[in-house]
Amino acid sequence: MIAWFRSLSGRITIVTVSVAVLAVLVTGLISLQLVRASTLAEAKTQLAAQADVFATLPAARDHDLLGARAQAAISNAKVAYISKSGVVSGDGALYVGPLLARRVLNRGSVSTVERLAGATVVVEGRTTSSGSAIVLARTQTSLDAQTRNSGQLILLALVIGIAVAVVAGILLGRWLARPLVSTAAIARRMAAGERGLPLSAHRPVEIAAVADALATLDQALATSEGRQREFLLSISHELRTPLTAVRGYGEAMTDGLIGAGDIASVGAVLVAETARIDRFVADLLELARLEADDFVIDPQLVELGGLLAQVKQAWQGRCTTLGVTLEVSTGLMPLVTDGRRLRQVIDGLVENALRATPTGSTVSVTSRRSGPDVVIEVCDGGPGLSPDDLAVAFQRGVLRDRYRTERPVGTGLGLSIASRLVARLGGTISAGNAPGGGARFAVTLPAG
Repeated sequence: MIAWFRSLSGRITIVTVSVAVLAVLVTGLISLQLVRASTLAEAKTQLAAQADVFATLPAARDHDLLGARAQAAISNAKVAYISKSGVVSGDGALYVGPLLARRVLNRGSVSTVERLAGATVVVEGRTTSSGSAIVLARTQTSLDAQTRNSGQLILLALVIGIAVAVVAGILLGRWLARPLVSTAAIARRMAAGERGLPLSAHRPVEIAAVADALATLDQALATSEGRQREFLLSISHELRTPLTAVRGYGEAMTDGLIGAGDIASVGAVLVAETARIDRFVADLLELARLEADDFVIDPQLVELGGLLAQVKQAWQGRCTTLGVTLEVSTGLMPLVTDGRRLRQVIDGLVENALRATPTGSTVSVTSRRSGPDVVIEVCDGGPGLSPDDLAVAFQRGVLRDRYRTERPVGTGLGLSIASRLVARLGGTISAGNAPGGGARFAVTLPAG
């Protein structure tokens, strides 16, 4: 029962019934007051008409006859007689005080509702041709008895209205909650891993918007999970290759198939393959750290020229081995950032450039001011990037899968790591083509 009260259907029912009950109670109170007012007005009209008739009758002095005729004409009517001297008599004398008697004699006609003898009384007084006066009176109690039947009918109508409101509230709550319940069930199925679920259009606009949002989320999850699946398959393949080599050489050594003269070359292969595995694992760990909320950035004043000089010194030997010219600008340019993370970004971009640059070409690393920002550009001498490549350059593994059979590729994580690192540093990274050919990656960071 508590769960029903907490549900949307239960709350809609409660609200609907509460509003209906409130409306019914207000309507009932107003109706009862209107009935009482109408009965009072009708009683005044009847008493006034009868008083006008009785005042003109020749038998106005016959008190008993007038009382009988008044009772016959109006139920529960009381008749009082006022002599010329102001003496009041008759069964209605209780409701005629001295002040009222003088008012009737002096004015000739009195129509009023007064509080007399502890009761609300409708009074109609008229003078006769002889100079005396008659007064017809009727208490509110007798009028309430007349309105009691009408009140009972009104009460019955109110009870019926409340019952209808309860039924309507229950049906309305179920009707409104049904599409939400259906949408929630689909959301739970999506959370359990199902994709491509049908989401029927619902008439309420708000619920239709929720269904559309879930459909969009479903498509996004399917796309993301597909990319993750392809990425994991790719990574698994790349890890399996060096592991297969390591295992093969290990089994060969165990079986005594590796001679003493081949141990050095086999050891070199094992070192190279384990280095490949270590690079994959390091890149995966770096991605995991970047996606964590507690990833720490330590901003300090960094001299960019000195940092780029370190980059040149670190990569010069590799470039010489590959036959590639490395050009690095080392002018003075201070900025506030995390020097270690910035160096990691530049190293990753240089490594990516060297894979695409053929022997005899150039890799350049330049820096310049652009308003309040500092721009660092890494350009290679490779084939460059197509418009389709530029759109997905920083999506992990996409370019690697696209060109793995055409040219040397890395783990497919380097550009994705660089993009996330730059975002953590508060900057932006973009991909393009250098004016002389080759790919160009530009890192923009705030100098302050």
